[in-house]
Amino acid sequence: MTDPQITPELVHEHNLTSDEYARIVAMLGRTPTFPELGIFSALWSEHCSYKHSRPILKTFPTTGPQVVQGPGENAGVLRLPNGWAVAFKIESHNHPSAVEPYQGAATGAGGILRDVFTMGARPVALLNSLRFGPLDEARNRYLFAGVVRGIGDYGNCVGVPTLGGEVDFAPGYSGNPLVNAMCVGVLKEKDLIKAAAHGVGNILLAVGSSTGRDGIHGASFASEELTHESEQRRPQVQVGDPFTEKLLLEASLELIASGHIVAIQDMGAAGLTSSSAEMAARGGVGVEIDLSKVPTREPGMTPYEILLSESQERMLVVARRDRIKEVQAIATKWELTATPIGKLTGDGMYRCTWQGKVVVEIPGQKLVDDAPVYYPDAKEDPRIAELRAASPTHHAPRTPTDALLQLLDAPSVASKKWVFEQYDSTVQASTVIPPGGDAGVVRVRHEDFGIAVKTDCNSRYVRLDPYEGGKATVAESARNVACTGARPLGITDCLNFGSPERPAVFYQFREACRGIADACRALGTPVTGGNVSFYNESPTGAVDPTPVVGMIGLLARADRAVPSHARASGDAVFVLGETRAELGGSAYWEVCHDFTGGQPPRVNLEDEKRLIDLLVTGAERGLFRSAHDCSHGGLGVALAEVAMGGPYQESGFGLDVDLTAHGARLAAHEVLFSESHGRAVVTCSPERAGPVQALAGRIARHLSRAL
Repeated sequence: MTDPQITPELVHEHNLTSDEYARIVAMLGRTPTFPELGIFSALWSEHCSYKHSRPILKTFPTTGPQVVQGPGENAGVLRLPNGWAVAFKIESHNHPSAVEPYQGAATGAGGILRDVFTMGARPVALLNSLRFGPLDEARNRYLFAGVVRGIGDYGNCVGVPTLGGEVDFAPGYSGNPLVNAMCVGVLKEKDLIKAAAHGVGNILLAVGSSTGRDGIHGASFASEELTHESEQRRPQVQVGDPFTEKLLLEASLELIASGHIVAIQDMGAAGLTSSSAEMAARGGVGVEIDLSKVPTREPGMTPYEILLSESQERMLVVARRDRIKEVQAIATKWELTATPIGKLTGDGMYRCTWQGKVVVEIPGQKLVDDAPVYYPDAKEDPRIAELRAASPTHHAPRTPTDALLQLLDAPSVASKKWVFEQYDSTVQASTVIPPGGDAGVVRVRHEDFGIAVKTDCNSRYVRLDPYEGGKATVAESARNVACTGARPLGITDCLNFGSPERPAVFYQFREACRGIADACRALGTPVTGGNVSFYNESPTGAVDPTPVVGMIGLLARADRAVPSHARASGDAVFVLGETRAELGGSAYWEVCHDFTGGQPPRVNLEDEKRLIDLLVTGAERGLFRSAHDCSHGGLGVALAEVAMGGPYQESGFGLDVDLTAHGARLAAHEVLFSESHGRAVVTCSPERAGPVQALAGRIARHLSRAL
């Protein structure tokens, strides 16, 4: 097959601007070949190069004594006790899930697993963060069911427990659902491996599944807006095989431990192109690949297709030149193939051949490092400022009881048991706290300590006040982790926004990131990596800004993990923190008054730090029987959730509380449904009520006894 002629129309089809194309021609000193055009299209896409977000991401705090590996690798790594470390990462698979929900979600889970076990870590937990349009629309129900089934089937087959997540519904997601997947793995710090190729003459091997035509242009597809024609992009959605993934996981971990390889990377976004180019650039070496040696599963595949395929369950391994047979023996043990396809060179070029002819020759470092960087205009939409200053005009005469029942019935607030019951949360037998509470907790085998994990974001806050919303996302995820008794350690993020070329969207992105950065500095939770997902738009407009945070916490004693639900009759109930008249952006206004607006509650980071210290210290001393943060729906919903019992508890408890003193200057609906930050509900045995009050007096400023 003859390659097509490079025309302005073809350049446009590859999502490259005329200026970017001119930059490519100048770099090469000639017209690019068709495969080269595809390579630049993929690696210079927003999904791979972060060309609109890179300057903003550099403002995040990324270092600290607990950080082993920060941004720039497949996953971030934090230090744990006794030589252990935790690797974790979150990624988006939004566009594929919009056109093929089952496979889009399943391959999202598969990709994030590979990002973690390529660091040498064994995956111990999966999490997710999902957003859909209202459930009264049939298509949203179809997307919701398909995504949940895809996540569940893949994780369950691989044998990694799903420990937590969140599901939310809002009109802004109707045309563009968000599907974010997070993976957490543990490793010995000394066994960490990085994806930096080194050693001229070392050999590149393709390990795992063969290469097909599925997923071609997946990276550039994720860097454009969804349209009515996006359904035609189904062939660009990858197809997952979790059973092969399990074999690849075990083979990869054995290869890493063997010492036969020097680097390994998932063939994820942009497939063979990104994995080979990025590994070579990180190591400062060149690479030469014979594309005719890449195992393919479809006849007649071209160099262009082989380079850009995003077929799943594939790894690129850099093996020591004298260890090829040993690497292949390990792959064979796990019923996989390991095929030599190229080598590292000393000339710094990214070179590919096809049947003896050079079809790609690009300066490798420039290909990766010289992608364009943009500094878009940022300006708040004046309609959002007006909405933030507004309040409901419709005041339905509801009693607090009626309002609470209506809130508990709202899809965004109601129990998500239907969802997480489809996920295996106990496989591997290390789960301490399953889904359904504030955060999931997993025990590290043969150790006393555990890891608490959580994903979080209130997109309504971010839409109305991006800076405060960004702060709130970090603060709430830290509170959730602290409620289990774990000390927050660090975050990964998945920043889901519309087109950065729109000033109003880029303003949301910039301000939300500023809020995340400030909160992470104050709480000592550095950003170890993550993902930016722009162009989440449909014909109806951009999605609500949704910067999801995945938080990791260290629980010194896993056997003292604190659940979120009441556990014994007669226990005392305390409200930690201060409730203020803050109903802006609240579930109460949205559900009971059909109004999403107002000034969202502001985060006091000093109060958050004190609350975290109180929750962690109280758990370490065994003072609390339960702890649950106040967030969506306010204190009323939090108390109801504490009383109703855990997800696997047959029946709950009654709760007799007097909130008069807690909200003496507030109206009943403000006390119950304000979403002020820095609050939690804890229960304890009657004999421990005194020590709880004494501890709160030393650490926090506000505590109310509600029983």
